Amino acid sequence: MHTFIEHARSFPARVAAAGESLAPLADGQQPEALFVTCSDSRVVPSLITGARPGQLFELRTAGQIVPRYSLDRPTGEAATIEFAVEVLGVTDIVVCGHSQCAAVAALARGDDLTAVPAMSGWLAQAAEPVRSERPSERDLDHAVREHVLAQLERLRGYPVIRRRLDDGRITLHGWFYQVHTGLVFAHRPGDDLFLPL
Repeated sequence: MHTFIEHARSFPARVAAAGESLAPLADGQQPEALFVTCSDSRVVPSLITGARPGQLFELRTAGQIVPRYSLDRPTGEAATIEFAVEVLGVTDIVVCGHSQCAAVAALARGDDLTAVPAMSGWLAQAAEPVRSERPSERDLDHAVREHVLAQLERLRGYPVIRRRLDDGRITLHGWFYQVHTGLVFAHRPGDDLFLPL
C-alpha cells in the first residue's frame, strides 16, 4: 500500500513534469467510449487502450456482467450505462472479457458458491455458458467469448442503446483480452469470430 500512497502523492508533480495539465478536466468529461469489463486486477482498461483521463468511461463488474434492464429493480450498472449513453453521449461501448476469468469459470463448472452468497446471486444474473467439470483453458476462453456476446445482447435490451443502434449513433464491440500475452481479440459479427485487433 505504501507504494500506492507515494504514487498518489507524487501524481500532480509527475503530470506537471510531463507537460500535461489536468485543469481542463474540471470543465467536465466527454469520454469517447464506455468500457465494460471485469473487476479483475489484471485487466487495466487505460493500460490496454492507452486512454488518458476523460477519454474512457469505465464500468467494472465481477465477470463483466451487464444486468438485464429493469426499472422495477434498478442497478448501479444500469444507471452507469444510461448515464454514459444518454448524458455523456458515448458513441461506442466495449464489453471486454478476459482469459482466466474466475467468474465465468465458476459458471462453466457450476461451482458451489455458498461461501460467497452475494457473488452467487450476482453470477445467477449471467447467461450461463455450457457447463464443464474441468474446463480446459481453450474451453474457458470460448466460454468467456460467448459470455461477452451474451452481455452485448443484454445491452441491446436497454432502451437508450436500442434507440441509438436503430439510428446508427452507437456501436457495440466485443473484446477478449489475453492476460498472459496482452493480446486483444475483437468480435467480427460478419464472421462470428474473435480475431486479433
